[in-house]
Amino acid sequence: MKNRRDFLKASILGVAGLSMTPAWLHGAPAILTSYNKPNSLINGVQIGCITYSYRSMQDQSLEANIQYIKESGISAVEMMGEPVEYFAGMPAPTFNRMRVLQLGGKQRRGEQLTESEVEEFAEIRAQAEAYGKTVADWRSKVDFKKFEQAAKMFKNAGIQVYAFKPNAFGVNNSDAEVAYGMKAAKILGANHITLEHPSDDAQTLRLGKLGDTHKMKVGYHGHEQQTFTFWDTAINQSKSNGLNFDIGHYTAAGHTDMMELIQKQHARTWSMHIKDRQTPANGKGNLPWGTGDTPVAEVLRMMRDKKYKFPATIELEYQIPEGSDAVTEVQKCLEFCRKALT
Repeated sequence: MKNRRDFLKASILGVAGLSMTPAWLHGAPAILTSYNKPNSLINGVQIGCITYSYRSMQDQSLEANIQYIKESGISAVEMMGEPVEYFAGMPAPTFNRMRVLQLGGKQRRGEQLTESEVEEFAEIRAQAEAYGKTVADWRSKVDFKKFEQAAKMFKNAGIQVYAFKPNAFGVNNSDAEVAYGMKAAKILGANHITLEHPSDDAQTLRLGKLGDTHKMKVGYHGHEQQTFTFWDTAINQSKSNGLNFDIGHYTAAGHTDMMELIQKQHARTWSMHIKDRQTPANGKGNLPWGTGDTPVAEVLRMMRDKKYKFPATIELEYQIPEGSDAVTEVQKCLEFCRKALT
């Protein structure tokens, strides 16, 4: 009898269904639907991650990213555009995209580029401009069936895409490209798109109005330029415009009114990045969680206690220790969140 029961238990997990089952297996369909699927909803707070966190992993395909998310225990995600768009057939760049991010980040932080870096950055940007035209042409003809297929892959993995971040919402992107990005986001299941705040009132007005038209929210991400009033103009321009707030960068900027800002803007915060950075006095470092100056646990508990519904997005930016990898470190960040919320 014991062997038979063990056999039936194993079978019910490996087969879609059985025509006849004993009473003790009547709950099996519920088991099947949740089997091997992640769950990062903790006491009412949805913990997610941005797939930028996995940028150090060798395989950047959509299939690999979904596996990374699952292995991390994450059930909701802010999806970077490239893995999904390459899956859908977008032409690959012929220049070093990572080098663009490195040099652009250095420039954004106010660090002086060397003469050779200035020349390199100018050459890569020229290549990027030409590539942008190629991508725009592809987007104008794209078959959205591949995005529908991608959406099913996320659903089957037990992952909700709540935000989508393709490189389609810049000043140089046409209204048609913006519409493409918003449609793709909607197909994937996202309720908002995200982008770096353009520091351009005309651009936030344009995106907000297009968001109104396409019924897609627009979350503006900020780095150390964030202030208490950073998003006010965009929010007043359109009901679609809102925050993709970053608590780590806000700490590194030296602000002490984070909790007040979150309470003020919670209804217009579409999602929030969480990381642990130091204050300017301590060097602004990006550190393993619990060792910096950012009140990550306190923010999470406030979200729980006040029942805020926007997701808290893990963004892995500290240096990955030797012998570890991004998936393992995201797991650690999720465990930090779980301890803070339970």
